[in-house]
Amino acid sequence: MSAERQDRPRGQGAGTTGWSRLTEAARVLIGITVGCTVLAAMAQAGTIQGTVRYTGPDVEGKKLAVTSNQYVCGKEKDSQNLELSADRGIRNAVVSLQSPPPGARWNPYAPPPQIDQLECVFIPRVAVVPVGGTLEFLNSDRLLHNIRSKDIRLNRKFNRTQPRGRTIPITFEKKEIVRVGCDLHPWMRAWVVVAEHPFYAITGDQGDFTLDNVPAGRHTLQIWQETLGTVNIEVTVQDQGATAVTIEMAPQ
Repeated sequence: MSAERQDRPRGQGAGTTGWSRLTEAARVLIGITVGCTVLAAMAQAGTIQGTVRYTGPDVEGKKLAVTSNQYVCGKEKDSQNLELSADRGIRNAVVSLQSPPPGARWNPYAPPPQIDQLECVFIPRVAVVPVGGTLEFLNSDRLLHNIRSKDIRLNRKFNRTQPRGRTIPITFEKKEIVRVGCDLHPWMRAWVVVAEHPFYAITGDQGDFTLDNVPAGRHTLQIWQETLGTVNIEVTVQDQGATAVTIEMAPQ
């Protein structure tokens, strides 16, 4: 139902004009105050740049046997449970602020994250989605997959058949880490990290990550990796600069 515009009563032109000017002045003043507050907050924010490194015993690369659809999937796959660079940087670890700054909000205009299935591998292996947000599952393979939630407790379970070219959106309402598999290809695995705030980063090939616009002060970083579990460290962020950190993880 659309609201109809109501005309002002006649005979109140002078008073209405004066009130409108006061209202407009108040709006301008509020806008200036909010703008100054935002600028001040940005001026006191810094960046966390870091690396997550493995400090445990040597890890031997494992191969997973492909038992079906080898014409698309190949004959074997690398295990991605713990992927390390040459200098032991950990790939696909999730780094986040344990307590977000007040007013932290996701960008409402950001496109939904996606996980594709290519040559019978989920790509990317780890994705972050906002609480209440939607993640899109794609299938670029010329065969049938299915996406099934595993070890899910707080969000709605799903098990969907997915032919090639179909996009399946899944919405997540609660903070949780959800494992996803494919019943047709049991070596396939992905992780969906449902997050309450946007201060999250997934480490790159060298174990590197960046968190931008972090308010100056002391924070707790939480690091999660599917095999190594969770580690917390304290970090002090300087304003208008980059704070460097190296995080160590090992089997618990």
